[in-house]
Amino acid sequence: MTATTERAVGSDVRRIDGPAKVRGLAPYAFEHEVDGTAVFVALVQSTAAKGRITSIDTSAAQALTGVLAVLTHENAPRLGDVADEVVVLQSDRVQYVGEPVAAVVAETSEVARDAAARVVVTYDAQTPDVELRTDRDDLYAPEQLMAGFETDSVIGDVDAALAAAPVGVDITYETPNQHNNPIEMHATVARWDGDVLRMWDANQGPHNLVPVITEAFGITEDRLHIVSPYVGGAFGSKAYTHVHQLIAGMAAKVTGRTVKLELTRPQMFTLVGHRTPTIQRLRLGAELDGTLTAISHEVVEHTSQNAEFAEQTATATRLMYAAPARRTTHRLARLDVPAPTIMRAPGETPGMYALESAMDELAVVLGIDPVELRLRNEPDRDPERDVPFSTRNLVACLRQGAERFGWAGRDPRPGVREDGRWLVGTGVAAATYPTRRRPSAARIEAVPGKPYVVSIDASDIGTGAWTALTQIAADALRVPMDRVDLRIGDSRLPKASGAGGSTGITSWGPAIMAAAEQLADRDIPAGGLTVTGEAGPGDEAEQYSSHAFGAHFAEVRVDRDSGEVRVPRMTGVFAAGRIINSTTGRSQFLGGMTMGLSMALHEESVLDRTHGHYANHDLAEYHIAANADVGEMDISWIDEVDDLHNPLGAKGIGEIGIVGSAAAIGNAYWHATGRRVRDLPITPDKYFR
Repeated sequence: MTATTERAVGSDVRRIDGPAKVRGLAPYAFEHEVDGTAVFVALVQSTAAKGRITSIDTSAAQALTGVLAVLTHENAPRLGDVADEVVVLQSDRVQYVGEPVAAVVAETSEVARDAAARVVVTYDAQTPDVELRTDRDDLYAPEQLMAGFETDSVIGDVDAALAAAPVGVDITYETPNQHNNPIEMHATVARWDGDVLRMWDANQGPHNLVPVITEAFGITEDRLHIVSPYVGGAFGSKAYTHVHQLIAGMAAKVTGRTVKLELTRPQMFTLVGHRTPTIQRLRLGAELDGTLTAISHEVVEHTSQNAEFAEQTATATRLMYAAPARRTTHRLARLDVPAPTIMRAPGETPGMYALESAMDELAVVLGIDPVELRLRNEPDRDPERDVPFSTRNLVACLRQGAERFGWAGRDPRPGVREDGRWLVGTGVAAATYPTRRRPSAARIEAVPGKPYVVSIDASDIGTGAWTALTQIAADALRVPMDRVDLRIGDSRLPKASGAGGSTGITSWGPAIMAAAEQLADRDIPAGGLTVTGEAGPGDEAEQYSSHAFGAHFAEVRVDRDSGEVRVPRMTGVFAAGRIINSTTGRSQFLGGMTMGLSMALHEESVLDRTHGHYANHDLAEYHIAANADVGEMDISWIDEVDDLHNPLGAKGIGEIGIVGSAAAIGNAYWHATGRRVRDLPITPDKYFR
């Protein structure tokens, strides 16, 4: 290898996939034409939330010219032993509104949709149970939480410590159902070439889908090929196999054609998951100087009848602040709703909203500045695991953020700052997200005079992985970036973890580095040389507590007459290890903060308690932040390298940006108005409650 002295990692390289995307040359899942003879699938969805199908009449649909097949539970191919949440068209049972009960395959999408509307289904329907309450008698503790966290954690006599504390708060917070809504709808193109199933799909890692799809169709891994080099956003919804992917495979099998299935926006509110609503009781006990003596965080959330999804909502509370007595618990209610799934920073996002709001309320009771209160409760070690942090720079984030935002001199009294008709306030919240590594492998092909071909089944869901991995490979190989030919998003490439949990770069980068090490100082023969490398979690996960941290500051303005809420500026400072690319890194922080703002002010999926469906199942009524909602975003990060956790020194940045945003805005809203909104979102009507 010819060494280069210039380092690519840490620079502000522009996205290498950008030109192809803006020119329309980067194909997303539904755009793959394959052989030019594709047919289309339209879904028929249940209008009942609970019950059984008593009859299904497909004759009018089948009579339409261009209809090739109508699949129902009576004639669809039988699937293998897969999880209940992806079992589809296998029985007459209905478990949620919107569950597919038939699928029409036709020569055109227009005919498919027309035919789907002509399928007549009758039900023996029951009244659905969709209301989440803390007084339900069927709440239960799951065996463990998502990502393997313990369901409950108790240290010390929490109730006694709370009772003995000179000062305390006991407050309940609620967060609503929310839906991921990436700009690219979920889509699958499927074709059977003999006994090989080929799929062009929108997902967060092709290898994530392999176990379920091979089991469903009774094929081996070498008979499945999934391709997804470009993905238009995901936020967690594309991390798993969903029913539409299995329907596409069945439709292709039955017709012998290439089929295209793209979900509509309303269908994405039922078929690809959502963030569970939460009811969270926070109790904090403290000395008069603000030192926490007890923390209790009790969570109630929902899951579905056909799947257990236990979001780890209170786990961040286990490490944020020092306190000798601590308790975190999670309880679930099984409801007649679609299965929840992960959504950007699952657990930390709703859980830290509650914790950081409660910390603000405690600061008010104590008469202590909320930044100072957090500094006074900074732990030296992980307070529950009793291991050192690999790095923890929350204090630096808070102090630098306060300086950049102009926090000094803030009048702590609420509702006293005015600007015309606007009430003005400021707020702060901390953020955290765990740093993890997952097993991944990479392959490098070296041929004299040609670029190095670096292959890994990583996934770029809009995060900049195409660029960041090319930078990492270039440095590892000691060559310029134009000497790297990166290949990702293909199940035939070396197996890598999916893009989720902020684990992408920390898992894929070390695998590429491990492969490159095998080429170091070696002469490449004329015929070329191929090497592979593997990397994964080691003992560091047990020896250290590894997390990214951040501090959010927000200014909020509230119209005293209408209750309209505006956020003209936010500041975010993060400690997230080595930043691989400053341009795409800033974009990730910005996107997270914007999504947190959207959570604070807009996002709520309204569940109809009578019929069991999401009433606002489109982007006309499910509001997300638009450009006009987003003011000045001041984003920076601490110069930090966490080489105790992984050889890159990185931590992952896709999710830390959202975690504290909503709480900072909620706390600023109180400072502006003197009113606490403890049930998100903070809509104008809540000003008048």
